[in-house]
Amino acid sequence: MNIKILKISVPIVAIVAVAYLIFSPSRYVGYSPDQPIPFNHKIHAGDNKIDCKYCHIGVETSAHATIPPSSTCMNCHGGAYGNVAGKQEHVKWLNQQFDSKTPVPWVRIHDQPDFVFFNHSRHVQRGVDCSTCHGNVAEMVKVKQAKSLNMGFCVDCHRENNAPNDCSTCHR
Repeated sequence: MNIKILKISVPIVAIVAVAYLIFSPSRYVGYSPDQPIPFNHKIHAGDNKIDCKYCHIGVETSAHATIPPSSTCMNCHGGAYGNVAGKQEHVKWLNQQFDSKTPVPWVRIHDQPDFVFFNHSRHVQRGVDCSTCHGNVAEMVKVKQAKSLNMGFCVDCHRENNAPNDCSTCHR
């Protein structure tokens, strides 16, 4: 074998392998960062059966699901509206954030690289349930990334559901 080819190909293969390990979304399965307050999806989406679309407004019409503004939380937790669980410290903090017009600095859990275009509304309008990609959030006390959300995950789903698979569907 030619030494020159080895000198070129081995570093390239090593760089590609390291890049895959660093940038592969599958390495984020189980990612569950601490949030500014302990928001319990099991209580909200599970026990109280609040639909994902109630808090993640725009998911039916926008490419993005949006992180809920504190005004949505105030529909139940605001003083003027009954203040559900109002004696809990994190609900008091939430009310202070709302009163001072300071957004809650939620930490994004599910994310795609900038070169991937994912449109939530297309999927929701076609009847894809949120749990297909996000897992059973209604049973999660603390939300975590349940699926790999890598290219293979998406391509497999598109194949299984006879959805478009050409590169421009997701890469723009």
